[in-house]
Amino acid sequence: MILVTGATGMVGAHLIWHLLQQHQKITATRRHTSQLDNIVSTFKFYTNDPQQYLDRIDWIILDLNDHHVVNQALVKADTVYHCAAFVSLTNSDKQVFETNINSTKHLVDACISNGVKRFCFVSSIAACGKSETDKWVTESIPWKDSPHTSEYARSKHLSELEVWNGIAQGLDAVIVNPGVIIGVSSSTTGSSQLFHLIKKGLKVYTKGGSGYVDVRDVVKIIIQLTEQNISGERFILVAQNCTNKEVFAMIADGLKLTRPFIYMGKYPLILVAIMMKVAGKLLNFTPSIDLRMARTSSNRAYYDASKIRDLLHYDFIPISKSIKDVCEFMDNSEFSQK
Repeated sequence: MILVTGATGMVGAHLIWHLLQQHQKITATRRHTSQLDNIVSTFKFYTNDPQQYLDRIDWIILDLNDHHVVNQALVKADTVYHCAAFVSLTNSDKQVFETNINSTKHLVDACISNGVKRFCFVSSIAACGKSETDKWVTESIPWKDSPHTSEYARSKHLSELEVWNGIAQGLDAVIVNPGVIIGVSSSTTGSSQLFHLIKKGLKVYTKGGSGYVDVRDVVKIIIQLTEQNISGERFILVAQNCTNKEVFAMIADGLKLTRPFIYMGKYPLILVAIMMKVAGKLLNFTPSIDLRMARTSSNRAYYDASKIRDLLHYDFIPISKSIKDVCEFMDNSEFSQK
C-alpha cells in the first residue's frame, strides 16, 4: 500500500495524480476539516474527467498528531510519502512548530514499528543552511539557528532531524528540499498567494529572491527517488533562482496585467510591519506581514540543485513555463471568478 499524507495540499494532490498513472489505488490521509476542492481542481488541470481518478483514492481521516491512530493507519503500508505540513510564514502562529515536528515523529515511529519499506519526506529549502559568503546553498551547508529564523523553517529543520533519527534506526528514507513551489492549486496561501495578490492589483515588489521549482518536477523526482531505493540522502529541488521582481513580472505578464513597478525597500516594510502589529493588537486581527518577514524581504539566496540533476540527469521545467501554465489554467477555470 502506498500512503500519501497532506493529499489536499498542492504537492500531495499533484503527487497522487502522478501515482494514479502507475497504480490502481492510492491511500491518502486528510484531516476531518480538510476540503477536497484543491485536489479536484488539481485533477482538472490534467483531465476533463477528474471523478474517475478521485474514485480510486482510499481516504483515511486522521490527525497526524495522534500517534496511536497514525500507527494503525500504517499497518498495511509499504511506502509513505509525507507531504503534510502546517505552513505559516509569520512567527505569530506557534502551532506550526509543534504540528510539523510531532506529525513527522509519529509517522517515522509508525514506519519503523510497521516495517514500512520506503519513506519520503517533503521538507523545504527553509530548512537548508545559509551561506555566509556569496556561495550557493548546497545540501552540505550546516544549519544555524538565529533570532530571525521563522518558526516554519525551524519546524522543518527539526522535522528532518526526526527523519534522520529514523534512518539511524534502519528506516529507508529520503528527504527533499523544494524551493518556492509553483503549480496549480485552489489555495490562496504559499506561492498561490502571489498569483492572487497580483491579480488583485499588487503594485509593489521587493529586492529579494529565492529558488523556485514546478510542483510537477517535485512529485516526479520524489517518485523516482523512492522507486530507486535511494536512502539516507537529501536533495535541494530548485529549477531556477529568481528575484522577486522577475517572478512578479512573469505572473503579471501571464495574467495580462501591469507588472508591479513600485520598489519597496526593507526599512519602509519594517515600518509597515510595525504599524500592522499595532493595528492588529487594537483591532484583534493577525497581520499578514510581521517584522521577520519585513527584515528578510530583501534577502537573496542562491540554491544549487546540481546533486539531483547529476543523479537523475533531470531537466527542470523553466519557471516561465510553470507560471504560464498556472496563469492559463486560472484564466480557463473557476479561479477566474476569484
